[in-house]
Amino acid sequence: MKNFWEKLNKPIFCLAPMADVTDAAFRKIIVKYSKPDIVFTEFVSCDGLNSPGKDNLMVDLEFSKKERPIVAQFFGSRPENFTKCAKLAVKLGFDGIDINMGCPIKKIEKQGAGCDLIRHPRLAQEIIAATKAGAGNLPVSVKTRVGYNSDELDTWLPTLLEAKPAAITIHARTKKQMSKVPAEWHLIKKAVKIAKGSGVLILGNGDVKDLDDAAQKVKQTGCDGVMLGRAIFGNPWLFDKDKKEVTRDEKLKVMVEHTKLFEKLFKNKKNFAIMRKHYKAYVDGFPGAKALRMKLMETKNAREVEEIVAGFLSQ
Repeated sequence: MKNFWEKLNKPIFCLAPMADVTDAAFRKIIVKYSKPDIVFTEFVSCDGLNSPGKDNLMVDLEFSKKERPIVAQFFGSRPENFTKCAKLAVKLGFDGIDINMGCPIKKIEKQGAGCDLIRHPRLAQEIIAATKAGAGNLPVSVKTRVGYNSDELDTWLPTLLEAKPAAITIHARTKKQMSKVPAEWHLIKKAVKIAKGSGVLILGNGDVKDLDDAAQKVKQTGCDGVMLGRAIFGNPWLFDKDKKEVTRDEKLKVMVEHTKLFEKLFKNKKNFAIMRKHYKAYVDGFPGAKALRMKLMETKNAREVEEIVAGFLSQ
């Protein structure tokens, strides 16, 4: 598969990469119950992959064939490491590579990565070029924000377009806004205008509730697609447009399945506590949810989770 982006029907609806959320276990569950057009890995450190700690990070680059097209997302600030990671992505059989230029977390920014690259446009261009140099036939895309402290699309977006990535996903907030204000989707419309004629796909991201909302935002802005993130919490059925209702029992059954898969794939590799943020989302909006959730927060393994859920359902 050369440039899979060109083969996708529009609008494109894809799953956002989220650290400690969209790991291989959760992605397997998602593609089983509703398949996004594109799936991304959690972001992985380019510096880490080129250090003695590489083996610990390889678990974040595991994927199954059912997830295709699957894109590896990397973050960092050293162009040479992006070239090496791109070669690794080719070797591992990924369908594409995405560069994180939007993460607002302090420890990522301190490394000159994520949204810090908005302040260093030339370096951002070098990183795209370096990634392409190692990517062979794989398409390279970028995920970013509308600006650092304010809307900088007029300068930032042309800088990215010059480097000719296959696609740019834009989170409709600045770094400064984090997620504290509603996403400003009128800025996605502006981005579409700026990118017109470039041949680069523009996807919007931020505060998208479901596929209907995503379709509405495509209509409003003219973007090529939408990336959905937090709406996936507790809802692996998000990308199934025919699934309107999910029962309590369905949610709990899939939560147990998700937990067992997490344990199977990541035992002694990832902290079981990562599953707790999922329990908050799965166990919500029904009588007895709070008490059940509190019990689940104390669990240490899949067997305990299964027993607690079985006890709850038998009441």
